[in-house]
Amino acid sequence: MAIAVSHYDQIAAGTSVPAKLLGQITCPHCWERFAPEQILWISEHIDLLGDPRLGPESQQRFLPSRYTLEGDAIDAKGMTCRNTACPKCHLPVPRCMMEMEPLFLSILGAPASGKSYFLTAMTWQLRRTLPLRFGIDFTDADPVSNRALNDCEESLFLNPEQAEVIPLGGLIRKTELQGELYDTVTYGQQTVSYPRPFLFAMQPQEGHPGGDPARLSRVLCLYDNAGEHFQPGQDSASSPVTRHLSRSQAVLFLFDPTQDLRFRELCGSGTGGSAVQRAARLSRQETILSEAAARIRRHANLSQNAKFDRPVVVILSKLDEWIHLLGSDAADDPWRSQGNLTGVDVEWIERRSAELRTLLMKHSPEIVTAVQAFARDVTYIAVSSLGPRVEVNAGQGLPGIRPRDIQPRWVTVPVLYAISRVLPALVPRLVRREKRG
Repeated sequence: MAIAVSHYDQIAAGTSVPAKLLGQITCPHCWERFAPEQILWISEHIDLLGDPRLGPESQQRFLPSRYTLEGDAIDAKGMTCRNTACPKCHLPVPRCMMEMEPLFLSILGAPASGKSYFLTAMTWQLRRTLPLRFGIDFTDADPVSNRALNDCEESLFLNPEQAEVIPLGGLIRKTELQGELYDTVTYGQQTVSYPRPFLFAMQPQEGHPGGDPARLSRVLCLYDNAGEHFQPGQDSASSPVTRHLSRSQAVLFLFDPTQDLRFRELCGSGTGGSAVQRAARLSRQETILSEAAARIRRHANLSQNAKFDRPVVVILSKLDEWIHLLGSDAADDPWRSQGNLTGVDVEWIERRSAELRTLLMKHSPEIVTAVQAFARDVTYIAVSSLGPRVEVNAGQGLPGIRPRDIQPRWVTVPVLYAISRVLPALVPRLVRREKRG
C-alpha cells in the first residue's frame, strides 16, 4: 500500500518510535549540508539504471512522492527502496546520519608512515574497548563503506596463517591515490574524486553516565588518504580528497620516527638495526604537516596568523623501535575508573606528552615547530600498531610478522583522547584530585 505524505514526515515515521531528525545533515563524502527533506533515495528496480552524477551503471537517485506505511520510498517501478543519498554528490548517506551528528576525525601522515596499520588496529580494538570499558556500542554505520577496512581487520587479526611470517605488504596494501577508497562524481563536464569514509555508529549503552543517548550518539567519520595526497599541489577542485580536514573536530598526525635519519640511528638494536627501520624510507614529514595546515587555513577561511582551535594529536608510530629512548614504559592503556565512571586519565597522557615533546625537540624539532605554529592545543602520543615481534621474512627478505604475534599498544588512545576533548560527556576525562596539605 502506498501513501503520499510529506517527504520529511515520512522519513521520521520509519520506526515504531518516530525518529528525531537533525535540522541539517552533513554528507560524509562531499561535506555538503542539507535539510532532511532534500535527501534523495536510491532506486531498487533494475530498469532504473543510470544516474547523471554517478554514471550508467548506478541506480537512479530520486526525490520520492510515494512511501510505504513503514516510511520507505517507492521508486518509479513500484519497488520499495531502503537507501538514501546526498542531493549534491548522489553518494550514499546512511540513514543513521539523519539522526546522529557526525564526528569527523582526520588522520594524516607521510607515505609509508603506517596510517593504514594504525587505523586498522585502532578500529579493531575500539570494537572491544568502547563497549567493555566506556559503555559505548561501536558498530559499522555502513558496512559497504567499511568493507575495505573490515578486510584489513580480518587480515591482521583473523588471519588463518597465524604462525607464518607474512610480509607487511601482504597483510595490508598501501593506500593508493585512486581505487576502491575513492568515488568519482560527475558535475556536468567536471569529474571530481571524493575519499570514501569509514563510518561507525557510537551509541551510549543504557546507564551511560553522560545522560541522553540520543543526544550523545555520533557517527564517527574517518578517512585514510594516501600520504601523497598531503604533498604540496595534490589538492584541487577535481580531487578535493583532503578537504575533510576543515570539517574535522580533531586532527591526528602520524609521525614515523624511523623515517627521520636522526631517529633512525637510535632505533632498533645491534649494528644492523631492526627490520622495520631498515626498510623504512626517509622523508621530511614536517612538510606534510605544513601543507595540511595551509589547506585547513584556506578552506576554513583562517588568517595565516590564526591558530587552529581544535585538538591536534601528534602520534609517534612504531614505538617498539625506540621505546628505549623514553624514561618509562607505558604498559597499560590510560583508562581509569572513578566510582561508576570510566574515563581517560588526562594527567597520565599529558605527562607522557611532555616527555615525547622533549624527545622530538632533541631529535626532530621541525615537527614541534610546525605543529605549534599551526595549533594551540597539541598533544603527543606514542603507539605501536603491530608490537615488538616484527622480523624479516626468510623467503623474500622483507619485514613481516606472524599474525599471532601482533600486539598493538596505545592505538585507541589518540582517538579516545581526542573525543574526550571535543565531547567529554561521551568519553569522560578524569583528572586526579590534587592532594591537600
